[in-house]
Amino acid sequence: MNATTRAVRFHSYGNPLDVLVEEDAEVPVPGVGQLGVHVAATGLNPADWAVCGGFMAGSLPRGIGFDVAGTVDALGDDVSDVAPGDLVFGTADVTGQASGGVADVAILREWAAVPDGLGVSEAAAMPMVVKTAHWTLGALGVRAGDTVVIHGAGAMVGYAAVQIALELGAGVLATAGPTYADELAGLGADVTPRGEGMVERLRALADGPIDLVLDTAPPTPGTVAQLLRLVDEPANVVTISNHSDARELGARVNLDLLRDAATTLTSPPELLARYAAKAAAGRFRIPVGRTFPLDRWRDAVELSISGNPRGKVILAP
Repeated sequence: MNATTRAVRFHSYGNPLDVLVEEDAEVPVPGVGQLGVHVAATGLNPADWAVCGGFMAGSLPRGIGFDVAGTVDALGDDVSDVAPGDLVFGTADVTGQASGGVADVAILREWAAVPDGLGVSEAAAMPMVVKTAHWTLGALGVRAGDTVVIHGAGAMVGYAAVQIALELGAGVLATAGPTYADELAGLGADVTPRGEGMVERLRALADGPIDLVLDTAPPTPGTVAQLLRLVDEPANVVTISNHSDARELGARVNLDLLRDAATTLTSPPELLARYAAKAAAGRFRIPVGRTFPLDRWRDAVELSISGNPRGKVILAP
């Protein structure tokens, strides 16, 4: 009999809480250039819920959980930089055979070592957030002296983008709710609430031209139209969430930017290793909101999709 692992998967597309089920799945085998890990922590992302709804549709069943930290258990062919027992973090394969990261065992398709000083939950909070923020700001060409608005900086991609843009030498204006407003201000951003009067407040904070706007807030009708009022050219607004509005109004979508810039992007292992080292040294942070055991995955999903998770939601088998 084949060995099995607990996994949370879906067999049809729809609302995550309607379609996800915990079940036994066959323990996946790493393919060429992949790792098998015993999962120590999995970070949940909005992308998980988009996949449940049919984004990047493929064969079913499928798993969820892109961001994983765990202990290496099995090596695929052509893998020589790690050994069984090593602690790593990275991006899980979420195809049906691999079951995703919300499981006891997962397959990683890219990874880096977890350095001393970085906890497994903190490591599992990083991969998708770091890649999205770093690559998007790079594709935008953010440089020292630019004035950049990060809209939705209390969300985790926005929180990361603020830190990265400041490190690049840009002046950062951030919109955020009360949960992380003080922290973002402490990092060096000028922070204002979202909501009525936001555009006017941002203009006052900028006290001059705004060069670029990155929208990292959850999808909200009318957001892109508001943000376009801050810049001279629609292409200077980029969103990670409001895709249809952006394309209709002449703003840009980060997925399109990253596809066009694919050959120049920093490789995932290099990027993950770089930010893991910064985090271990206390120079970069993705806040962890709550950590749940795997058998409370429904509670974790509910919090993640609530619109106010107050940090990264982590599952720890």
